[in-house]
Amino acid sequence: MLVIVLENAPPRLRGRLAIWLLEVRAGVYVGNYSAKVRDHIWSQVEAGIGEGNAVMAWRVNNEAGFDFVTLGQNRRIPVEIDGAKLVSFLPVDDKNAL
Repeated sequence: MLVIVLENAPPRLRGRLAIWLLEVRAGVYVGNYSAKVRDHIWSQVEAGIGEGNAVMAWRVNNEAGFDFVTLGQNRRIPVEIDGAKLVSFLPVDDKNAL
């Protein structure tokens, strides 16, 4: 299983992903592909994300059962602690706080 979530992505990238994956919600794409195809799809995301951000998660044989990568500006960043990949939150930028 492969899941990609886009935020603030250009329509061109969303259309490109819709060729390969099923868009089950706005900006949420799912599919089931090999590692080679997954890497090709992610390269399309890297090339077209612009000012947006993205995360891709897929099934692997580890303790968590999945792995993920992120791209673009986001408060959530992946960190590895004792071999486990977790998500850390960056502090809120007071200038951009609501």
